[in-house]
This record gives sequence, structure tokens and C-alpha cells, in this order.
Amino acid sequence: MKVAEPIYTYQVEKIPSPQWVEILVDCIYAEGLYTYKIKPDTIIKAGDIVSIPFGNAIVGGIVIKLLFQPPENLEIEKIKEIEEVITTGFFPESYWQLLELTAQYYLTDLINVVRVALPPKLLGKSQRRVRLLTQNIPDDIDNDCTISQIEVIKLLKQSKTGDYTYSFINQKIKNARNAIKGLVKKQWLEIFLQSPSKATPKLTKIVTFLGENEDSQLTQKQRDVLTIVKNHDGELPLPQLLKICELNSNSVVNTLAKKGCVVIQERETLRLLQDSSPQKDLPKTLTKDQARALEIINSLDCYSTVLLHGVTGSGKTEVYLQAIAPLLKIGKSALVLVPEIGLTPQLTDRFRARFGDKVCVYHSALSDGERYDTWRQMLTGESQVIIGTRSAVFAPLPNIAMIILDEEHDTSFKQHQPIPTYHAVKIAQYRAELVNCPLILGSATPSLESWRLATENNSLNSQNWKLSSPPELGEGGRNLSDLKQNSPLNPQNWGLSSPPELQIKGQNYYLSLPNRIQNRPLPPVEIVDMRQELRKGNRSIFSHSLRDALNNLKPQGKQAILFISRRGHSTFVSCRSCGYVMECPHCDVSLSYHYTHEGATELLRCHYCNHTELHPKKCPQCFSPYLKFFGTGTQKVLLELEKEFPDLKILRFDSDTTSTKNAHRRILEEFGAGKADVLIGTQMLTKGIDLAQVTLVGVVSADGLLFHSDYRASERAFQTLTQVAGRAGRGDDAGKVIIQTYSPEHPVIQAVKNHDYLSFCQRELPERQSLNYPPYGNLILLRFSGIDGDKVRDCADTIADICANLLPDYIEILGAAPANVMRVARRYRWQILLKSSNIVTEEIKEKLLTLKQYCHGTVSLIIDVDPLRIE
Repeated sequence: MKVAEPIYTYQVEKIPSPQWVEILVDCIYAEGLYTYKIKPDTIIKAGDIVSIPFGNAIVGGIVIKLLFQPPENLEIEKIKEIEEVITTGFFPESYWQLLELTAQYYLTDLINVVRVALPPKLLGKSQRRVRLLTQNIPDDIDNDCTISQIEVIKLLKQSKTGDYTYSFINQKIKNARNAIKGLVKKQWLEIFLQSPSKATPKLTKIVTFLGENEDSQLTQKQRDVLTIVKNHDGELPLPQLLKICELNSNSVVNTLAKKGCVVIQERETLRLLQDSSPQKDLPKTLTKDQARALEIINSLDCYSTVLLHGVTGSGKTEVYLQAIAPLLKIGKSALVLVPEIGLTPQLTDRFRARFGDKVCVYHSALSDGERYDTWRQMLTGESQVIIGTRSAVFAPLPNIAMIILDEEHDTSFKQHQPIPTYHAVKIAQYRAELVNCPLILGSATPSLESWRLATENNSLNSQNWKLSSPPELGEGGRNLSDLKQNSPLNPQNWGLSSPPELQIKGQNYYLSLPNRIQNRPLPPVEIVDMRQELRKGNRSIFSHSLRDALNNLKPQGKQAILFISRRGHSTFVSCRSCGYVMECPHCDVSLSYHYTHEGATELLRCHYCNHTELHPKKCPQCFSPYLKFFGTGTQKVLLELEKEFPDLKILRFDSDTTSTKNAHRRILEEFGAGKADVLIGTQMLTKGIDLAQVTLVGVVSADGLLFHSDYRASERAFQTLTQVAGRAGRGDDAGKVIIQTYSPEHPVIQAVKNHDYLSFCQRELPERQSLNYPPYGNLILLRFSGIDGDKVRDCADTIADICANLLPDYIEILGAAPANVMRVARRYRWQILLKSSNIVTEEIKEKLLTLKQYCHGTVSLIIDVDPLRIE
């Protein structure tokens, strides 16, 4: 029996699928949006990374917009198809908005921000290569080839694969372009495109226990292997199993697999940096100031900026740890940024001791595979803590609940080159607003920008830096649905229109930690006047006071840190007969003398372009043998220490000794284990080192920090000296700091002596305000560079005149002027500084972007927004 019968047929209308896409192409000479066709049965989403044909190459690109109709002015037959989808799902919600805001603020193309944000090899380019067709080449080629063609053939024969890149051959052989063209006509060579290399997952063979087969007769060795696999939860990676069983080959394991006792399968293994396994650590009892700071931070559930101002050794890291712990319990994640790679080992160990394998590291010193896999690990959405340097501010954590910048004052958070010249603090502020989470800025010597932002509306107690009363916690917050509506990943908003300005302003909090843990005193600072030392006949680089302190290290079983602002042996080499100074042939700077140890090769090296040459025995100008070394670097201090204190074991910690992978950790672990008495180093020493046995800190020469033609010189000097002084006395034993200087009366030196950040601010801020420098003014630096010095100068002068007519009167134009070092790596450099007391509007920024069209083709123009160094 029929209950019901339709009287007409329902027609289900098919929803059309997009057939075309607009792709942001990664190609230097033609960046922009291009239309491509989607292959049949291929699923593509906005944000996917794809490889596409572009001209004569295969390049990487990012899908920005899905199209149901091609552009009207484009013939369908001419639209090329996408080659393949490289990867998908690499962009969490609001991520594109972060990238667009960065590009907009720092006046650069979106693709430049994308390159910085993504791990290596995701946006690959095909290589143009030349292959030797050996079967077509006759035995006697001398009579039928030019000299260049013979050289090309000889070079290719040296290759194991019989091919080289087109650009490599052109670098090695003069007139190679014509030679290759002629050989291709003879069909002795062929030119082909090699597909872009891609970051690929790592596969590891896993041995899984199935059971003992009673029918099979097993040897004792085979039984031992089975027992080990069984005791490790029934699974072990094959390399680890071979190591435990001390096997040299896979034969035993393969035999067990044939007998059905185990199965060997390939599985993907994430290449995460696991360079330490510290012992489990429990939360520490907090001081009153720490507990107050933690209470306020934990109460924040929306976007707010917190300046955690704590003296060195006051326990800022413990506050970070206890603030993150409850977030991980509810499935959220945290992002922790540090200024330099050298800071990550000790900080990572502290976090891993508390949170175990939930901690991942992300920075540029990782291998391509490690960065690729760490990136993908973040995208899983698991609760985790990411620790990294400035590029980690773009880490794609989908559930960020807190962003922390440790040592927020450090200039390493600013990228100077290549573009974009972003500052991690600014991007972190954007990101915290977008995901609606608190931003914690921690430092013992905050930047003046952060200090003014956090305290300008608060009354301060100059005795202990505390707020007279804690600020009221506001509701703040932002509407997440609005963010989703504005996201470029929303189908209604796909495209590259300018992202909306972030209008929501969170509250600012100033939290103080004025005392060290267990009320340990800050180390007393002794200022040694090296002028008086010279009058007393002491011509050594060590004062009497520092020498006595170093002599007491061994008997007391303590350690010392010596800080010097320069690496190398000596700053420059000069002839005492004619005054000639050895200079870099590519830069307008003197060459530094490098001499690592007795009997080592004597080298002269440029610290700008890394040009290196042997130290001459005679003056190149007058041939006099009387060459003298001036200035002091880490190598010279090391040699002098070894000469005067032969019983002391010494380590050096600078960019020359930490260039290899994990060198930072190795040196610090060796010093922390007591295998050395003295650690000598540069800026790396000023942060992140927390060793109880370090009771002495010596600054060999503070004057190298004080006198620079830069409005931030005093601030950097104060921060560096205060930070390095804070490495002393962090354990139970009292510390001591000895600063050697020829300018003991300098206000910065006096502020450091008294550990008085407030007096430094009270002196420095009025000077900045009178000259309209940050934090009261806004700066944009236009940097010009090129091979032809005259063209660079003319271009800078022309742009300066255009700016005078183009920009409003309240923007002060300083320059055009040559940079402090006019020539670097054979490129001449000029600059224009734009200074404004008002916020630079989007209209003005758009005008600045038009300046590039007035530059000569050989002159590069970089627009550096909020520059930290003007040099």
C-alpha cells in the first residue's frame, strides 16, 4: 500500500564550483596576482600553497581568491593550469589579516611578508639547468669548438650528474651564455627545468611486536630483540632498536619480520628540536611581588598589554611559567619570544622541565626539515608552548591565549634586512589584538616606548617603581565574529583589498618586580677610571681591581664573566711609519685583526661584508714592518687573560665561536658545569645567563658603547651595561661588578652604578621630547643603495626634493645625507630621515610608496618604518 506519492520530480540544483583562482606569485621581477585554472577533480582552498608555470619556470604561489568567472579582459585559452597543490591548511584564521597588516604598516608587498612568515622551501622556484649529452659529443672537439665551449664541456664533465645550474656555469666561465647557446645548437647540451625542491615529511621505519611464533625456531639474539621491542610498549623506531641491541645491520630484524614476529612499517616522524631532557621541575613559591603580578596577568582574558618590569634575577621567568600553566590545562597555547638564538637553550630547558614535550623551539638556526615539521606541529591545534626568535611571531598557533616577549627592549627584535623591516613587538601587538589575548612584555630595562606606554597615565613611586594602586581590570575585549567577517579567508572577503585598521585598544598595565628572589641584593658596581690606572703606570687592559678579583676566582671556586663590545682581536691595524690604515676594499671601514690563538693564521676581516685577507708583514703603502694593532676585541682579551692568568680555564662566547649548530648550548653547558672559570663574550652575554657560581662581572671597556652618532646610543648603553651587570650574584653568594671606563662621570655610567632606571628615564625622555624622537615622534628612514655612487646620491637628492613638495609641513625632512658607512659590499648608501610628531597616516604612506618610481633602475630604495638604527 502506498502511503504517499509525489506528483512531480524534485530538481536539486548543483552548486557551481570555482574553476579559476587568483594566485600571489613569488617572482622577484613580476610579483602580484595572476589568474590560473584549476585542474579537474582538484580541490583548492584560499591559502593553499601551489606550484604554477610562470614564464619559462615553475614557481611557488599562494591561492588568494577563488573565481567562478575569469577576468573579463583575459582570454580563457591563455589561462594556464596549476601544476600541483604543495600543501594545504597552513593558515589559521586571522593569519592572513596579520600578514596584510604587517605589509601595510611596513610599506612592503605582501609576498615579502609571506616569505618571512613561511618555513623554507614552501615557495620553491624551478632551476634552469644545463645537461651534457655525452652520447652526441665526438672524441675530438678541439677543432670544432671555441675556448669557452671547451671550458663549459670540461666543467660539466666534472659533475657527478652531468649537469649544473645555468647561473653557476655563467659564474664560472666567461662568455658562457654564447657558448651554451652554440652547444645547444650542436645538440651537445640540453637546457631543462628542474622542479622546485619541496620540504617533505621525514619517514622512519617502526618495528611493531606481533608475538612469538611457536612454529619458528628463534636464536637467542632474535629472542633478545623481541624482548626489547616488547618491553618498549611493543614499538620502537628501527634506528633506536639497532642502537639498543648493538646491531650493525637490519638482518636480525628482517628475519623476525619474515617469521611473522614483528612488522616493519614506515611512519612520518616530526623533526622537532629535542636537544635536552631536563629533570622535572615543580612550581616555585612566589614572592609577594611575583604573586601580585601573576594574579593580575591571570585575570586578563582579553587583549591587554602588560609591562613586567623586574630587576635582573627577580623571577620574571617563573611568572611566565605559572601564567602559562593554567592555559595549557584548558587546551590553549602560548607563544614566547626571545631576542637571540643564544637565549633559547637555558629558557627552553626551564620550560621543558615544567611542561615536558609540550615545548617546541622555532628559529632560523633549525634545519629546513625541523622548521617545516615544527610549523606543522603547531597547526595540529594541540596545547603547546612555542619558544622562538623574532620570526616566530608569525608562528601559526591556532589557539594562542598569551604572547610573551622576554627582554622586550632588545634591538634584535627589529629586522633591518631583508625587507620587511618589521619589529616583533609591533607584530605581537597586532597578533594579540587579532586573537584577543594578553601581551606580556618583560624586561629589567624596558624600552622607552614600552615604559611611556605603560606608565604615562600612572603615578609612580620612585623608590620601588610600584604603582601607587593597581589599575582596575577593564572588560576590554573584541568581537571575534567581527574578526571572522573581516578575515581574508572568509569567502566574502577573498582578495587583497587593504585590511581594516585595528580599532580596539586594550588596557595597559605596569607590573613591578623591584627585588631579587630571596631578597638577594643587586651586585655593587665599581667604576674604575682607566685614566687613573694609566697615570699609575698600568698599561694593561685589566685594571688593578679587576686583576685582583680574577686572581681570587680559583681559591674561592667561583666563576666570572667578562664583557667586551667587539669580537675579533683588534679594531684596526695602522702603520706607525706613515699612518696607513688597513681598510676593506669593498666597504668604507677598517679591517679588524683576528688572531684566535698562539700560532694561528693572522687574518684581517671586515665585519660588514666578511671580506677576509691575510695580515701583511709590511705596510702596503710604505713597506714599513712597524704595524700596530689598535682597539680591543674578545680574541685579544682571551690572549691577554691566558698570558696573565695561566691557571684559569677560559671560554669565548661570540658570533665567531657560535656559528655552528647547538654551539650556544654546548658552550653554556660547559661553563655551567664548571669546566671553565671565565666566560668572555659580546652582547650575547648580556641576557639569559643565570648561573649561581658567577660572582664577578667585568666590563673591559664601557666606552665602546657610549659614543655613537645615534639618538638611541645612551639607551642601548644603559640597557647593555645593566643587563650584563645583572649576571652577577644570582646565587647565594654576593656578586660584584667592575666597569672600566675613561668616562666615569658620564650620566649613563652613573645610572648603571646605582641600578637607577628611573633616573635614566627622567634624564633621557625630556631630551627625546625636545628633539621629537621616539617615543614622542615617529620616524621613517628612506635608505638608498647602489653600485654607482653618483646615481645613488642624485637619486637621494631628487627624492628629497619630491618629499618636500609631496609631504605635509609637519613632517621634517632630514637629508639626503650619506650613511655613516657610505659604502658596504661595494654598494654606496645614502639616506633621508622623515620625522613627525603626528601619527603617519595611510594617505602619507601611500604617497611614500610612489617614491620608488622616481628611483633609477640600478638604485634600491628601502622604506624602514620605525628604524632603531640610523647609520
